[in-house]
Amino acid sequence: MTKTGLVWFRNDLRIHDQISLVKAAKENSFVMAVYCFDPRQFEKDRFGFVKTGKYRAQFLIETVSNLQEELNALNIPLFVHHDVPEKIVSEYVKIHNVTSVYLQKEWTSEEVKVAENVQKAIPKDTNWVESYDQFLYHPDDIPMTIDKIPQVFTVFRKKCEKYVSIRAMETISKMPEKNRVPHLTKIPSLQDLGHPNFQSDPRTAFPFKGCEKAGLQRLQDYAWNTKKLSYYKKTRNGLVGTDYSSKFSAWLANGSLSPRMIYHEVQKYESEIVKNQSTYWMIFELIWRDFFKYISRKHGNDIFQLEGILHKPYEWSSDAKLIQQWIDGETAEPFVNANMLEIKHTGWMSNRGRQNVASYFARTLQLDWRIGAAYFESLLIDYDVHSNYGNWLYVSGVGNDPRNRTFNVKLQAERYDAHRKFQNRWLQTSLF
Repeated sequence: MTKTGLVWFRNDLRIHDQISLVKAAKENSFVMAVYCFDPRQFEKDRFGFVKTGKYRAQFLIETVSNLQEELNALNIPLFVHHDVPEKIVSEYVKIHNVTSVYLQKEWTSEEVKVAENVQKAIPKDTNWVESYDQFLYHPDDIPMTIDKIPQVFTVFRKKCEKYVSIRAMETISKMPEKNRVPHLTKIPSLQDLGHPNFQSDPRTAFPFKGCEKAGLQRLQDYAWNTKKLSYYKKTRNGLVGTDYSSKFSAWLANGSLSPRMIYHEVQKYESEIVKNQSTYWMIFELIWRDFFKYISRKHGNDIFQLEGILHKPYEWSSDAKLIQQWIDGETAEPFVNANMLEIKHTGWMSNRGRQNVASYFARTLQLDWRIGAAYFESLLIDYDVHSNYGNWLYVSGVGNDPRNRTFNVKLQAERYDAHRKFQNRWLQTSLF
């Protein structure tokens, strides 16, 4: 009996180290793939923000276009639709007599609901193969159960570093030529997704394209071509330019770059170039990323609730005027304003900037932190549900920060932008 496998791509948009692809190629004589630009992801949320704004939408279009080319070279057709997965995946399963559907396992509410709807829509005898494929430390390998995930990052990090080995990367083989079929579907344009075309702001610190090819090139450039990896810990709190940080987060967020790929590349760099605090800090940040994913697995929908994972009540405001001033960069703090103008015009903001503007929003203005998190979700090129909501919880006093701090924005500006290079860059008359 001929077995046909369908890989339903979600936030795992790559061919390297891609477990669903590897499993499908091993277990089937014919493999096809589907990606859906889900219209619900381009609608307005409860706070009035488009869930996927123009910056991430453009990055996603570029990513899927490249993925289609890469898969085509492996004789695997990628069919792309601007429709809901419940309809599209089920149609392909029925028309092509698909025996198994392969996908990345998700656990946050929206993603789970869509997966459940797809599973209900396909024949009951179809194999449903979900795989965890976005972690550095695989869930089956960590030395604790999900309900015992520590509240403090350092405890989590030390246990994982001591007891867990990073898995080897998965490699897919090219499918036979007979697997190649034409894909006549069309990748939607920005306008199809409800956004106007736009020009990139020349001041952006993230001028990169979306796609696996660009992510791998950035890894090559940041580590091997420029050796910037050797100085990462010293420069990572920078604000201006492309190389103060790795910028890997956007490719990690939509899965076009594997965290294991970065890890193993850093290991190679340490053996061939240098092993120092900076190379360790790159892995350290990947562990932070994992930590927020495990926190969301442990606490479920509490990460989206006003009182957070601590169930801690505060007096939150939803003052529309204050929110708009924050969005438009018109607050009393120039450092906050500069960062808010950066994200507004580019879809990017430094880690240092994100901590300051979030703390100012939630702790100083005492505004409902979920509104700020939703705005970031809409604007950020590198939006990741776990990191975004985990960080907002953290700085808002309802998450994992044991110190429960409020950032002193003036002191932060003096420390990280002493010569006002960043503030002057964004507070002068906008170019757009």
